[in-house]
Amino acid sequence: MKKTLRLILGDQLSQEISSLSDIDRENDVVLMCEVMEEATYVKHHKKKIAFIFAAMRHFGRELEKEGIAVRYVRLDDSGNAGSFTGEIRRSIEIVRPDRIVVTEPGEYRVLEAMKTWDTAFGLPVEIRSDTRFLCSIEEFKDWANGRKALRMEFFYREMRRKHGLLMDGDQPEGGRWNYDSQNRKPHSGALFIPKPHTTEPDAMTREVMELVNARFSGHFGDLEPFYFAVKREQALKVLENFIHERLPYFGDFQDAMLEGQPWMYHAHISFYLNCGLLNPLEVVRAAERAYREGCVPLNAAEGFIRQIIGWREYVRGIYWLQMPGYAEQNALNATRALPWFYWSGETDLNCLKQCIGETRANAYAHHIQRLMVLGNFALLAGLDPKQVNEWYLVVYADAYEWVELPNVSGMILFADNGYLGSKPYAAGGAYINKMSDYCENCAYDVKVKTGPKACPFNYLYWNFMIENEARLRKNPRLSVAYSTLNKMQEEKRSSIRRDAENFLKKLHESAEDG
Repeated sequence: MKKTLRLILGDQLSQEISSLSDIDRENDVVLMCEVMEEATYVKHHKKKIAFIFAAMRHFGRELEKEGIAVRYVRLDDSGNAGSFTGEIRRSIEIVRPDRIVVTEPGEYRVLEAMKTWDTAFGLPVEIRSDTRFLCSIEEFKDWANGRKALRMEFFYREMRRKHGLLMDGDQPEGGRWNYDSQNRKPHSGALFIPKPHTTEPDAMTREVMELVNARFSGHFGDLEPFYFAVKREQALKVLENFIHERLPYFGDFQDAMLEGQPWMYHAHISFYLNCGLLNPLEVVRAAERAYREGCVPLNAAEGFIRQIIGWREYVRGIYWLQMPGYAEQNALNATRALPWFYWSGETDLNCLKQCIGETRANAYAHHIQRLMVLGNFALLAGLDPKQVNEWYLVVYADAYEWVELPNVSGMILFADNGYLGSKPYAAGGAYINKMSDYCENCAYDVKVKTGPKACPFNYLYWNFMIENEARLRKNPRLSVAYSTLNKMQEEKRSSIRRDAENFLKKLHESAEDG
């Protein structure tokens, strides 16, 4: 009988993964390996490394319980080659397989390495489609072919039709495809926010945490407390907790931000979706079922489902359609260095301080914190896309390049010149004040537009519009902003430019000091 070596990556922790679909339990061997190259190509958050390694070890044990032969290489094992290529070479010498089977990875650089393996090892290498996603890479290419603009809304509608989600016959449930306008209620100090579901680390996870403390002590972030689910049954409990306790309020308050409340009504399952412990279709079916049973309102179920089958699948399609060139795009010619406070959290801007502090503690921030606080500042300040992308990839436990890069370069920084999104998501302090309570404890006054006490978001917003006027003025979604700018007196424009120049100069100095 022929023997197959089947490589499982750290974000492929599903027994339904395509590389395991036809496994011969009598002859085949599964290879899983913790390698330094993947842990350090960027200096990932300590919690992120611990989460992935712990989930990998638990998954490897589950496969063994199913009677599958697993060759599991730990980071601190003697002879660990430090890379996927090196570990496959070592495994070939021991296992003597006739072929290698893998599922396509989530990052372009890994796929490019995989394409060299048949030549390098003298064995056939089969790279299979990742069937966990609802839309294959080829299917997305077919959808995109011939379209002048690729807008998520139209892609999302096709995914709804394809999978029959929230449909009433051939029409959307409730008569509308999108309830985004009902997903923007501002914060309220009277909100009751349930505690998130947490998982106590077991002995295997504690062992990984000790390894991370020993090998990655210089990486960003807090390792403890550690509360991630690391097994499928634990991840399913997190999903169940969200459906019952948070989803009913998610629709109304998904954009709200409150100091000291990093979790709000969000699901906190992106970690588990992106590493394979949860399947996207089972997740959205659970949300739809809760709506059908009368447990959650339509705007909550639709808003959540849109994030999973719309946005998540869409950004993956964009990534594979545009790589490798997408990583090099910088349409607004942004070149300023990332300020040191993105790592330290030491800034007088309370909104940034809160979001960075929560990111350091949790390896998590919800999507409005990432987009409209941390990302909005990076956009307005003209920060270098490469440095911003690396920061987002480092600090969040759910970040893999396929999902991080389009969100940052496309959605946040407009570095792709509108290929992904129809406008830059730029906003002044008024938006943050409306959607959060951060401004109440800030050193700056959000209602002041210029001068030393003014919220920097206010003058940075208009400075951004002025600096990029030649490129952005014709954008129809910015017509109101540029109409206001046209009416602005020269004295006010000069004050904006002066305040922005002084602030950005200090920002540059802080980046150099860091």
